[in-house]
Amino acid sequence: MTRVLIAPDKFKGSMTAAQVGAAVAAGIRQVLPHASITVVPVADGGDGTVAAALAAGFEAIPVVAAGPTGEPVDTIYARRDDLAVIELADVSGLLRLPSGKFAPMSATSRGTGEVIAAAVGAGCRRIVLGIGGSAGTDGGAGLVRALGARLLDADGAEIADGGAALTEVATIDLTALHKRMADIDITVACDVDNPLTGPRGAATVYGPQKGADETQVSALDTALTHWADVVATTTGADRRDTAGAGAAGGVGFAAVAILNGTLAPGIELVLDLAGFAHHLTGTDLVVTGEGTLDAQTLHGKAPTGVATAAQAAGIPVIAVCGRNTLPKTRLQSAGFTAAYSLSEIEPDINRCFTEGEDLLKRLGTHIAEHHLPQTPIATEPPAKHATH
Repeated sequence: MTRVLIAPDKFKGSMTAAQVGAAVAAGIRQVLPHASITVVPVADGGDGTVAAALAAGFEAIPVVAAGPTGEPVDTIYARRDDLAVIELADVSGLLRLPSGKFAPMSATSRGTGEVIAAAVGAGCRRIVLGIGGSAGTDGGAGLVRALGARLLDADGAEIADGGAALTEVATIDLTALHKRMADIDITVACDVDNPLTGPRGAATVYGPQKGADETQVSALDTALTHWADVVATTTGADRRDTAGAGAAGGVGFAAVAILNGTLAPGIELVLDLAGFAHHLTGTDLVVTGEGTLDAQTLHGKAPTGVATAAQAAGIPVIAVCGRNTLPKTRLQSAGFTAAYSLSEIEPDINRCFTEGEDLLKRLGTHIAEHHLPQTPIATEPPAKHATH
């Protein structure tokens, strides 16, 4: 029996990873109705990480926590045994900003810390934290405060939330945090290598994406520098230049410098959670994908992680996407046998969004016809729609 493993990431703004997988599977079944098809949604550590864990059999645990501007939001974490998978984007992310209004100086990661605290309070001893999509640049200060850290100004008063307020930190009291987080293992899904501060730091590189203008970027970098100084004095180690410290507005820094966490590639963590290696056994073809295949895809994104694992097992990999900007040579060197995009068969971008599932079914049919039978592999995509 033909065995196909479909392991896509989401098509952002259009379809979830599960929807992508189901559509491709439906197309393959039109040609090979008796094929054994397994859909394993994946993510690279950003939004979609908890969904991937739930698809792998984790339990959804609801939590109410502070959003990036302090308003309560309903979120969930995924749990299996004593392991919790938590997604920063769903509580402290850009999508949680009220009315989409940026708050570059005051947005906080506190809510993510509250979710971690809830998981620890419920008995979880291991935390996997996906940190993509942060709305703030607070150096992870809000997160550690939610776990018991006290950030005090020169008068001994608690400072305000947000990155701008970090300039006021004079002392840090970690007593309560250390008590709560003793023996808790934290692994952070991180796919960037930026340090906390400087020209490649959290404020300079990512601040503008969160609404910070040039003056605010400079102020935030100064605030993060001061924060790193005080943390180094408190802990006895300076971790500001750790690769990934600048991830998620500096949450990566707080994770390693204060929580003694470990940073790891997001897709590798998700593949492990999903039992991907087990699913590869006996598989004839792997299909993966994401909304856009571009240069970023080749640097830690989900499809490349899937392709690397499948290639190591000697299994061919096909990518599907909304749009592809990578030449065939780069795709092949990354481990992809071929790639097919919705835009190749439907030039109307709006229809690619509104009719994505139907178009993916067509790509699934094409993949079944040209990559699963024992016939020479075709490289041309299915024919385009007729003129509309």
